Amino acid sequence: MRESTLERKFRLAVERIGGKAPKWVSPGNRGVPDRLVILPGGRTVYAELKAPGKPLEPLQRKWQKTLLGMGHRHYKIDSDEDIDRFIAEVSSLED
Repeated sequence: MRESTLERKFRLAVERIGGKAPKWVSPGNRGVPDRLVILPGGRTVYAELKAPGKPLEPLQRKWQKTLLGMGHRHYKIDSDEDIDRFIAEVSSLED
């Protein structure tokens, strides 16, 4: 499966639970997560989508560590199963 196909499935899954998953581009900040996921109840999480089996790049790992260290949620998504787990987890987060 291509990363672009996974991104489309991810975006549609987030929209089905009432959220938005815009592409996040931050000039001068390479490695930021692909998607800023805006959820009902004022919740925001970050998602990095990769082609199946592909690892995070070093700068992506650095951002992951930074965000997690600041108390944010960061997800690496590279399969349909990851999308399902993501939706189940964020759907159960408290407002």
